[in-house]
Amino acid sequence: MNDLITAILEDSLATTRQAVTAQTKALIAAADLLATCLASGHKILLFGNGGSAADAQHLAAEFVNRFQIERPPLAALALTTDTSVITSIGNDYAFDLIFAKQIQALGRRDDVAWGISTSGNSPNVVAGLRKAREMGLHCLGMTGKGGTIEEVSDLLLAVPSATTARVQETHILMGHILCQLVDTILFPKGPSAPDPQ
Repeated sequence: MNDLITAILEDSLATTRQAVTAQTKALIAAADLLATCLASGHKILLFGNGGSAADAQHLAAEFVNRFQIERPPLAALALTTDTSVITSIGNDYAFDLIFAKQIQALGRRDDVAWGISTSGNSPNVVAGLRKAREMGLHCLGMTGKGGTIEEVSDLLLAVPSATTARVQETHILMGHILCQLVDTILFPKGPSAPDPQ
């Protein structure tokens, strides 16, 4: 068990280090994209399946509530949380459309659609990004080794691993890096006084 724990830890550290180091420029570009979106009064729409759905909700909460500093809420929405919307679209149309139809309803030109898929081939994530691109949203993709998501993303953050756990661990680290970079860009003077209750 000790050896297994050490092996998992070393694999995770190696994967995250390799992915982040290789994509420093892409992370900075993604942070600039997100900050520009938010500063201009637009919003971030995040979506994915399974663990990636949880990541979408996690990151949306970091923007809307706060990350590490006291600052105003930032406009972000996870498209994975409204079970009535998701199940009605899945039932009446197809599960592949659960994100595309929400983007069609809620997305506006120059918003950011942030799709997360460990395989890079999740049909509903690809369809969501494709619809976003048609509507003039900026498309940020997060994936493992690539996949179809690359074709519909303006910016792609990929993790060089075929192990789902390693990809998801790296995605949340990249997400946290982006949260901190966006805060640094938008609030360079650091923490603000909390809003009065």
